[in-house]
Amino acid sequence: MLAVRRPCFHPLPVLAAAACLLAAFAASASVPAPLGYDDARHLLARTGFGPTDAEVRAYAPLTRAEAVDRLLRETRVAAVTVPPAFVYDRGPLRVPRIATATEAERKAYVQQRTRDGLELRGWWMHEMLVTPSPLTERMTLFWHNHFVSAQPKVPFARLMYAQNATLRANALGNFGAMLHAVGKDPAMVLYLDSVQNRKGAPNENFAREVMELFTLGEGRYTESDVKEAARAFTGWSLDRETGAFVFRPRLHDDGAKTVFGRRGDFDGDAVLDLILARPEVATFITTKMWREFVSPDPDPAEVQRIARRFRDSGYEIKVVLRELLTCDAFYAKDNRGVLVKSPVEIVVGTLRQLGLAPGNGLPFAIASATMGQNLMSAPNVKGWPGGDAWINATTLLARKQFRERVTRGEDIAPARLTALPDGAVAATVDMNALRAVPAPPQAPDVDQMRRARYANAMERGMASIEFDSARWMAQFAGTTAAARAHSAQRLLLATAPQATPDYDADSMTFVRGLMQDAAFELK
Repeated sequence: MLAVRRPCFHPLPVLAAAACLLAAFAASASVPAPLGYDDARHLLARTGFGPTDAEVRAYAPLTRAEAVDRLLRETRVAAVTVPPAFVYDRGPLRVPRIATATEAERKAYVQQRTRDGLELRGWWMHEMLVTPSPLTERMTLFWHNHFVSAQPKVPFARLMYAQNATLRANALGNFGAMLHAVGKDPAMVLYLDSVQNRKGAPNENFAREVMELFTLGEGRYTESDVKEAARAFTGWSLDRETGAFVFRPRLHDDGAKTVFGRRGDFDGDAVLDLILARPEVATFITTKMWREFVSPDPDPAEVQRIARRFRDSGYEIKVVLRELLTCDAFYAKDNRGVLVKSPVEIVVGTLRQLGLAPGNGLPFAIASATMGQNLMSAPNVKGWPGGDAWINATTLLARKQFRERVTRGEDIAPARLTALPDGAVAATVDMNALRAVPAPPQAPDVDQMRRARYANAMERGMASIEFDSARWMAQFAGTTAAARAHSAQRLLLATAPQATPDYDADSMTFVRGLMQDAAFELK
């Protein structure tokens, strides 16, 4: 009888193969996943103004870290739009002397100020529309509402432009450097009355706001700290002819001061450094940026973690942004559609997403003002409160009417257009008519007559753009109209629509329906 030889079982090769499989699985599990369309759209909507389908698809294959690094790498320190001619004027500010100026001279001065202010608003709105780095303008707008200066208290558009340029140059740079620059910014020196701050008669406005609103927050300083800091800022002033910052030693209190329990012969820069040495600064700024980009309710533990990174970096703004935009909370489902779009986001985002490129930004700056956000004119030193405060009966109607009007472009004959030397296009009826219109006050305090004038001005500007709904819908992938409609919905809305869209409707009806849905108000 032949013996049957049984195969010899050796466990080591099997175990080695299993270990290799487990290692391969672990390695694949640790590889960061790409964002995908929805997360890419979320990232770009929160950091810009209404992303386009092409922009979302360009970011969808990237991981969180890759996408955020790309956003931060492409930021800018200067605008791409040529500024108004008046910003190059280095001559005297030419304030008429009330005692000797004629009525005609005073009237001409006010009209020129108005024209310059309007042109500046239109310039910035245009920059937000055409910038290759929406994040740069979003951060410039964020700091504009943090380090607030406003017309008409700063009536010189030249100074407001200079501040805007300073904010942009530092928007994603170093917070400490920006704080020092803003403290000496001529618009800020005027707005918070540093020109009146002198030895023996200190003005506390800047000292108070730099602590309460700019760096520390309420309850993290004493009245004595404010008073002593105000003495340190004495002598920070302006050249009354040119508006340039100057330090006037004879007006400076060079005596010893006690700030935050430390005593010394502090000047203004030294006090700002004392403030920056406080750990509360990183927490305060991180919390505010969380509310701007993530959700209305910051996670205390995450805020402290990110604030430590921010502080350890020496206040590099890109560090805190990178942490915010890559954290799990930013992408959490519960934090989708929880932030209300600002009027600027409604205006710029709508135009960008619909592929509309007006040559003149001024009518759209006025549109934003009617919704409650008048650029360069925040309501007070605290800025626009934002959030749910953007929505009330008046502003909600203005927001809906704007979107409805934008999508009626093909139904209305456009205004006469003229090619400009640089090849841009602008409606010639706009600027000349709008130059005579006073800068719009904060809605809803504007009277009916002014409302009508602003509505007419906006209408002239909007008549120069035309939305082709069929062409716009054709950009989306899909073999059927319903499939393309679902893709359009995915782009335009941060959450599911509150009303079920009619996917079989014609393209214009469908797009209008999406844009009038309450979900379009959110990001």
